[in-house]
Amino acid sequence: MKKVDDFRLRFGKREYVPIMIGGMGVDISTVELALVAARLGGIGHISDAMVPAVSDSHYDTGFVAEKLKKYKRNVANTDKSMVQFSLGQLAEATRLHIDRTMEARQGEGLIFINCMEKLTMNAPRETLRVRLASAMDAGIDGITLSAGLHLGSLALIADHARFRDVKLGIIVSSLRALHLFLRKNARLNRLPDYIIVEGPLAGGHLGFGLDWASYDLKTIIDEIHRWMTQEGLNIPVIAAGGVFTGSDAVGFLESGAAAVQVATRFTVAQECGLPAKTKQEYLKCRESDIEVNTISPTGYPMRMLKKSPGIGAGIRPNCEAYGYLLDGFGKCAYITAYNREVDLHPDADKISVKDKTCLCTHMRNFDIWTCGHYAYRLKDTARQLPDGSFALPSAEHIFHDYQYSTEHRIALPPI
Repeated sequence: MKKVDDFRLRFGKREYVPIMIGGMGVDISTVELALVAARLGGIGHISDAMVPAVSDSHYDTGFVAEKLKKYKRNVANTDKSMVQFSLGQLAEATRLHIDRTMEARQGEGLIFINCMEKLTMNAPRETLRVRLASAMDAGIDGITLSAGLHLGSLALIADHARFRDVKLGIIVSSLRALHLFLRKNARLNRLPDYIIVEGPLAGGHLGFGLDWASYDLKTIIDEIHRWMTQEGLNIPVIAAGGVFTGSDAVGFLESGAAAVQVATRFTVAQECGLPAKTKQEYLKCRESDIEVNTISPTGYPMRMLKKSPGIGAGIRPNCEAYGYLLDGFGKCAYITAYNREVDLHPDADKISVKDKTCLCTHMRNFDIWTCGHYAYRLKDTARQLPDGSFALPSAEHIFHDYQYSTEHRIALPPI
């Protein structure tokens, strides 16, 4: 019976344990979580989602407060077009986050950063260029391009000294999306170093519509593999979404995947950035507690726990402090929905916005509880205590369970 440790992910002449921990923002995939993966020979992700706020939390900067102070007079204004990020502060926050991570790295594994195109920040090209370039300046091993097609992302950094050195990967959910990415970037003569194929059972934002259940990860990967063989392309394909056990992972590895990306099981790790009380909500959830909804202002469906406090909340848009989802015209779907409800209920002390959420504020406050489809199985991965709560496993235990388990068994942490 094969196990994940019987396989290796190869980048050039180097080999790695074929386990990649996904980049869950905002600071859910903590530095500590990524460092465990790297120490054990795999790949850990941090995220650059709302990195100025993450920097304030960990490195005693004051970027969010400074931005709010600058634009405080605009808080009550429905027009957010004037609210801009300081590119210098964005670069500094990114470098700080990555510098500290890379300084602490031990072992033979790698540290990547997840970079979401949908964080448009009222200046999509300019802010994305800074985030990507600053990550490379700070010595990151790899950049995973996520939450968007990234048709112009590589061109933004083609003149960077590390453009052909750093590992660059793309997350896709279909062969069509991969076609578009490769075709658009063909003139750069720079293929991605890896392709993460994220299926419909993943957590957070999905690359599918509400018909997500009609799709199957293995079918998508097989289609991509056949096409790449026809085209003579040899790019590692990494399976993601619904890989809950080591045996799940082996199934994809035996079918030709180079590695697996996993995340949901690590949401309850001791090193994960979620608050302890929220981790308990994950551990005790049932299948009926999980939904795919359309409350994200990005336009993508999201999978999360129905109990997420941010669902239906009607807080005032916090763009002067955050504003990460403002498009190039200073617009956000939540602002539109919020203003509609204010107009409909002018005398209300408190309103509720059902169809969208202020994703920036609620993700920063850990009030949107995103999860993979199999989150209801998390209770089977931890020991329940006499008071009904669960003991949190370490990231190392979870990683090793993926690496060495067989026959779909899940090893409980030692007492």
